[in-house]
This record gives sequence, structure tokens and C-alpha cells, in this order.
Amino acid sequence: MHPIHYEEYLQLPQSLESETALRLYEEIAAEIGADETALELYEELSEMAARYAGFRSSWLLWGREERISRDESRTACHDSLIVRFNQLARYLRSQGKDAAWRDVLGYEEADRYCRKRIGDFGCFIAFMNGLQAR
Repeated sequence: MHPIHYEEYLQLPQSLESETALRLYEEIAAEIGADETALELYEELSEMAARYAGFRSSWLLWGREERISRDESRTACHDSLIVRFNQLARYLRSQGKDAAWRDVLGYEEADRYCRKRIGDFGCFIAFMNGLQAR
């Protein structure tokens, strides 16, 4: 395994530039504000993002057998992460917020690579939470 260069990542379909990820993260934080329900939904999303980031960051370290044995759990975690993003966006919209960040992430029904982009953003949230825990 060798480290990927950020520029290589940006060439991948539906990659997420760090500036865009940060902007989306800040949009979410602003829309959540002090809303207790939104904070609870975000906490659930953050928990799932951390779990998914664990799968993602370990994937290249695992051998073929371990990947096969964990693939179903990884996929289920990814599905749950997407559900959490959808729940938060739906709630925020019901409260009169734009939740435009959800549209920027895209929908896998429109482009299968959006699933990866959503996963990337989940990893970004886990990264930001890791920095906050410093």
C-alpha cells in the first residue's frame, strides 16, 4: 500500500474537494444551530461516520479474506450512513432550512459514484470530529 496523492484522488469520479467538504460541514453546523433534535440526528450521523471511516481506513490494510468477511458489514454501515444524511436533511428541511449540502453530495440513484462521495464526506466528518477531540 502506498499513500495516495490528493491530486490523484481529485481525478476520481465524484471526488470531493477539501474546500467543498469544509463548506458543506460548516453549512450543516449553521443549519443545526442549537436545535436539539437536529443535534441528536447529527450525533447519530457522526457515530455512523466514525464507524464507516474505520472500515474505509482499514480496507487497504486487510487481506483478501478479511475484506470478504467484512464486506457485508461495511456495506451495511455505508447504507446506514447514507440514511443518516438523508434523515438529517429531511429534518432540517422540515424546519425551513435549505439543506442544500445534501444535494451537493448527490444521490446514488442519479450517479452511482455519489455513493462513494457520500462515504468520502462521512470520512471528512469523522476527521473533523477527531480534530475537535484533540
